Amino acid sequence: MIRHTIRLLPLACALALAPTLAGAQQSIDKVNGSITAEAGQAYGDLETVNGSIRIGENATVRDAETVNGSIKVGASARVEDLETVNGGIRLEEGVVASGGLSTVNGGIYVGNRGQVGDDIDTVNGAIGLVAAVVGGDIETVNGDLTVGAGSHVRGGIHYEKPTGQWLNLGNRKNDPPRVVIGPNAVVDGTLVFEREVKLYVHDTARTGAISGATAMRYSSDTAPQD
Repeated sequence: MIRHTIRLLPLACALALAPTLAGAQQSIDKVNGSITAEAGQAYGDLETVNGSIRIGENATVRDAETVNGSIKVGASARVEDLETVNGGIRLEEGVVASGGLSTVNGGIYVGNRGQVGDDIDTVNGAIGLVAAVVGGDIETVNGDLTVGAGSHVRGGIHYEKPTGQWLNLGNRKNDPPRVVIGPNAVVDGTLVFEREVKLYVHDTARTGAISGATAMRYSSDTAPQD
């Protein structure tokens, strides 16, 4: 099941307004306001409620969490878990996230040579991988997915059936999500679709068993346009 990150919501009551120190690493807690981790520096946890989080190139951070805001990680940074509720998550080139990436309303992008140790999940938002490695599963409800050329998902892919508040949310045209498994991409686990999707799998890609959708094969550099 997709984690809806409900545990983030009580942050407003729990966060301290002043930064604390975790060993030699600074942890930053806020209620209102964005957080910036400077390039090349080491930090503990970064937490806010209303604000974005920016992590500079080559920085080291433990967990980063927000409720209303995006999370952006600069090239070659090192992080653990990244979570938000309303906002996207973007990892630039060479970022290593030893944990997972989770949002509810927002897209997730993992740039060239990025590594994610655990699951990637969202409800409403596109997911894109560029020659990246994901150690867990990819789970979503609404939104396109591109497992780009040379990417490797060691788990599976799961599209949950939209129900209740998630029904067609974030898809104004009510078009089925577009799922692309690109050239030389690999998905080790099962691909399970509990809803209609348009699934394109490159001739050089390898996947586990597919349930709930029929793969349309292609051999060009990019998948056919709908």
